[in-house]
Amino acid sequence: MKKVLVFTLAASLVACKAPKPKSVEEANPVEYANTITPDELREHLFTFASDEFEGRETGEPGQKLAAEYLKTEYKKLEIPSPLGEDDYFQEVPSSVFTRGDVKPSENVLAYIKGSTLPEEVLVISSHYDHVGIDDEGNIFNGADDDGSGTVAILEIAEAFKKAKEDGFGPKRSILFLNVTGEEKGLVGSKYYTDNPVFPLAQTVTNLNIDMIGRIGEGKEEAGDYVYLIGSDKLSTELHELSEAVNQKYLNMELDYKYNDENDPNRFYYRSDHYNFAKNDIPIIFYFNGVHEDYHQPTDTPDKIEYDLLAKRAKLIFLTAWEVANRDQRPFVDKPTLAEEAGE
Repeated sequence: MKKVLVFTLAASLVACKAPKPKSVEEANPVEYANTITPDELREHLFTFASDEFEGRETGEPGQKLAAEYLKTEYKKLEIPSPLGEDDYFQEVPSSVFTRGDVKPSENVLAYIKGSTLPEEVLVISSHYDHVGIDDEGNIFNGADDDGSGTVAILEIAEAFKKAKEDGFGPKRSILFLNVTGEEKGLVGSKYYTDNPVFPLAQTVTNLNIDMIGRIGEGKEEAGDYVYLIGSDKLSTELHELSEAVNQKYLNMELDYKYNDENDPNRFYYRSDHYNFAKNDIPIIFYFNGVHEDYHQPTDTPDKIEYDLLAKRAKLIFLTAWEVANRDQRPFVDKPTLAEEAGE
């Protein structure tokens, strides 16, 4: 009898010392947002947008090097691929490219599984390749377009991974989607939405990042700002969520100039979020506007505003945190693109 009592007492003491299950509501997301730093963004980008990557032309050696860089970084963070084992690449065949003779390329995918709603997926996307080298040998480094969005995703992924390690994994799954072929007509994102790894019906939101490292024309005196496009196109709820997150944490200027239906630039239709919007998935497109180095060899990493890049990345992380952890997915309450077209 004595031995049984000793064993029971020891077991109860072990049970008392066992950590209690954590709830993500107990976490302070700012703690994880603050792991996104200008220095780490700079370190990534000075490699990713270096001459070594040869402008990351789709299908060419520089793009392959960029894809391997992303895979290596995700593996360092111990963030797996949803494709399984060591396969981080969704192959995108030459046959889907219609602009010129383009070699096969890859979307790069990494994934954090949700804790309580794993079947629902938030997609955070950017395109990672660019336009390569011109006939005179000038390298188009694409530091802002879209090196800035790509390295932001790496930092956002790291922040979510650290939260998960602390017991605060997201309720919904998060897919970090680095797409190819944006410069060729949004090819990589269309290939993903035509061949989704996770059902589009369970894809709750797409947060797309394309150029967030510079100050755009006409915004030189704006301070901390970012252009938001599309946040209210399908879901009033997503737009209000986005506004509330910014007001609570960062209070940046959210500029909706390019969200105007009459905007002649038509940016809403020109980046990878559009292929998600076409499938009735609420989106937000984060953008700094064009500048004198847009699609020029002078778009180099030394010109990036790293403090501002970090703040924009934090805003996206905090918005993603809210989408991933709220009770309900953003509700579609606006006419879908198919409905507007009368289909």
